[in-house]
Amino acid sequence: MASAAGSAASAASAASATPETEVLVRDLTVCFRTDRGEELPAVAHADLTLQAGLITGLVGESGSGKSTLALTLLGAVPSPGRITSGSVQLTGIGDVTRLKGAALRQVRGGKVGYVFQASQNSLNPLKTVGKQLLDLGRAHDVEYLPGLVRRARELCELMGMDGKRVLDSYQHELSGGMRQRVGIVFALVLNARVLVLDEPTTALDMLSQAAVLKIIGQVHKEIGLTTLIVTHDMGVVSELADRLAVMYGGRIVEDGPAEQLLRRPSHPYTRALINATARVTGDISRARALPGRPPDLASIPRQGCVFRQRCAFVMDQCATEEPPLDAWGGDIDNAGGSGRRRACHATPEAVIGA
Repeated sequence: MASAAGSAASAASAASATPETEVLVRDLTVCFRTDRGEELPAVAHADLTLQAGLITGLVGESGSGKSTLALTLLGAVPSPGRITSGSVQLTGIGDVTRLKGAALRQVRGGKVGYVFQASQNSLNPLKTVGKQLLDLGRAHDVEYLPGLVRRARELCELMGMDGKRVLDSYQHELSGGMRQRVGIVFALVLNARVLVLDEPTTALDMLSQAAVLKIIGQVHKEIGLTTLIVTHDMGVVSELADRLAVMYGGRIVEDGPAEQLLRRPSHPYTRALINATARVTGDISRARALPGRPPDLASIPRQGCVFRQRCAFVMDQCATEEPPLDAWGGDIDNAGGSGRRRACHATPEAVIGA
């Protein structure tokens, strides 16, 4: 068992030696078994890299597989789901998909901190935040609990809250934005180096959203985290993300530097998501809804491109050939190509120039 102070020292040492890649997801497939014995892929052959010190946005509509993919970083795929292929490598830990028991518990909170979408559901209404913090410490065998409390207060102060007041409060005494920040405190209090935020602003009003986004950016920078933000909101990732990965039908269909993807999307789905985003400072009538509906697990095409039924660039080969997620390096209208990948039969020139 390690003390909170010892854990902090270990985390600082690990941070100084952090390699470029913190998380490496390769060829990951997660299936859910139906009552009829069918294996339906919620995530299919996904590749995702989280680079140390960067914020990566994982974007897509509801049902695209974002949260399922994110949960694999904890080894926490909900039943009846199971990982059927691939790996999730964490620096200093190894393949999470092969861990069990105490080794897996080390990852959850110790290596990866996870903030769930409904923050109020993560707090016990019958206990103060402080008592729940102590429960968390005991569950992770923290030897010196006063050190954990001190660390929680420091994190609260970093997020603009009165640490003592927050720890003495019940959840109903905190606003939605404060509860979300408490979720971040719990995710980081054990000195996690990877932070996963699942729809961090969905349940908040506009002012609270802006405050929480600002705090996420500050905390990420000051602690030196590797952060993954799971969202359907392009506005969120445009504020924060260094890199962007776009999911549809369980597949990563495009990824690369966020600024390049938002300015010159090279995949029709990324382009459609951006076009569907209403801008507060722009003409709301210019936002264009994406036609059709995202596929459910049972209706995802088993061959060809999963997006073809809603795509404005569809061609004959889309029905029979699944496009690979390949790198491209062209500099189209100053769009850049370094570090970008896309899964589409249409050329980047056609999509970007449309």
